[in-house]
Amino acid sequence: MLSRLKKTAHRKKITIAVVLCVLVLAGLFGRLVYLMIWKADYYSELATQLHERERSIKAARGRIIDRNGTVIADNRTVCTVSVIHSQIEDAETVIDVLCKELGLSREYVTQRVEKYSSIERIKSNVDKTIGDRIREYDLAGVKVDEDYKRYYPYSDLASKVLGFTGSDNQGIIGLEVVYEKYLEGTSGTILTVTDAAGIEVEEEGERRIEPVNGKDLYISLDMNIQSYATQLAQQAMAAKEAESVSILVMNPQNGEILAMVNVPEFDLNNPYELTVDVNKDVTDKEKQDLLNQMWRNGCINDTYEPGSTFKIITAAAGLEEGVVTPQSTFSCPGYIIVDDRKIKCHKVAGHGGETFVQGTMNSCNPVFITVGLRLGVDKYYEYFEKFGLKTKTGVDLPGEAGTIMHSKEDMGNVELATVSFGQSFQITPMQLVTTVSSIINGGNRVTPHFGVKVMNMEGTEIEVLEYPVQKGIVSEETSATLREILELVVSEGTGKNGKIEGFRIGGKTATSQTLPRGSGRYIASYIGFAPADDPQVIALAIVNNPQGVYYGGQVAAPIVRQLFENILPYLGIMNYNEE
Repeated sequence: MLSRLKKTAHRKKITIAVVLCVLVLAGLFGRLVYLMIWKADYYSELATQLHERERSIKAARGRIIDRNGTVIADNRTVCTVSVIHSQIEDAETVIDVLCKELGLSREYVTQRVEKYSSIERIKSNVDKTIGDRIREYDLAGVKVDEDYKRYYPYSDLASKVLGFTGSDNQGIIGLEVVYEKYLEGTSGTILTVTDAAGIEVEEEGERRIEPVNGKDLYISLDMNIQSYATQLAQQAMAAKEAESVSILVMNPQNGEILAMVNVPEFDLNNPYELTVDVNKDVTDKEKQDLLNQMWRNGCINDTYEPGSTFKIITAAAGLEEGVVTPQSTFSCPGYIIVDDRKIKCHKVAGHGGETFVQGTMNSCNPVFITVGLRLGVDKYYEYFEKFGLKTKTGVDLPGEAGTIMHSKEDMGNVELATVSFGQSFQITPMQLVTTVSSIINGGNRVTPHFGVKVMNMEGTEIEVLEYPVQKGIVSEETSATLREILELVVSEGTGKNGKIEGFRIGGKTATSQTLPRGSGRYIASYIGFAPADDPQVIALAIVNNPQGVYYGGQVAAPIVRQLFENILPYLGIMNYNEE
């Protein structure tokens, strides 16, 4: 009986073992079928990848083209030299050739040639002639692939507008970074088949996934105007031993920027080369700080006290609100008392009795202080905001600075008085040009911009770029009145050095002292537009810390006059005697 029970238990164990084996085999067979049928493509792709080596092909970056069709940011064909360790047959010869042709140290090249990796980059952005020469050696394991490097035909012209790209061909500053999504392309790939040892299988050849080139950006910048404005800025900087000179030229009707100059500029093809001499012991951080300063675009990144050019804004608010008319009369004894503060006019003896028009022509501080006080803090602040001065202009460049202004709660009569003639707050040059444009063009707040349209390299239009316009900043009547007054400023007043015979020019000068007061450092500026009755171009010149004579009417106005003398006929703005 006991023996029978043991035999039965043994048979059960055998049966269970067999069942388990069958289940395991069935599971393995099912898994095998699953892998061979349902996952075949997946593992085939993995196997292919194990035997394929990938090298990137850079796409051509979209060009930047000015309003006349001139290419101002282009591409040059360069090469990337790499080595594949497993394919190198004569390491010493490879090292010798690469050191000689690429000008690299033997230690650097040896380290990379001897490194066990699928592919090791030796040097990028190699001149094509050098790359072709290395290719002619026909060295096993050495790869020379062509790609692109950004090239700027005009070197330092409009450097702080265009910006530049890094080693990966991506935008770093300027328009290059703002319009990256259009300019960048999609890289391609070279795929080569290798055996288990990593050696290329020659009969398999190469597979290429072609790159997709970037789109071309057409901008409003006119390189002829940019070039001439740059010459004027350089001349003024040298003549007045100034720290810097900025010139902005724009169409006030639509916000298209024709020129933006910030002298000194820098070489776009060597953007990391400082334009100032530095001590050999300068740290990396100190050098980077100097580079950041060199790259700054003063027209949009920096703020300044505008001085008397800002009286245009106070005049517009006063006329629009009705607290002053062109015929309103004032008396200037050379100063005005505001609360407990005596604020002087630039003419110590005073201007005596004058109308508002005469006060504007004389750039009389007490007149504009009086207008500001008549408006009062709440109303003045309301116009400040209405004109867009509390918001950024929206210009299509990176790092635009905002206005630095008293809060309304902290603004008393004295603060209001100083703001009314352009002191005790700061704005950017771009903000001033945009706001004045909006006042003289009939009351439309335009968005300053460079971008006009995007096209592919075959010339097909992809997108026309559009920008917001805010209507009704001031009435047409106020705009027309102010244009007439500002024309008198140039023809008979403080802006007479901006006058051009035969052309109707409007404008306003300014001389502001930088902080701290009494430092002896000044900013001379002048804003002008033409024709005065229908403005098609507006320009602002700013000279920072001129030596000797520092008045805006004598330093900055002649710059814009010379600019207009050259570009008005070029823009088709006719001398009224010839119309």
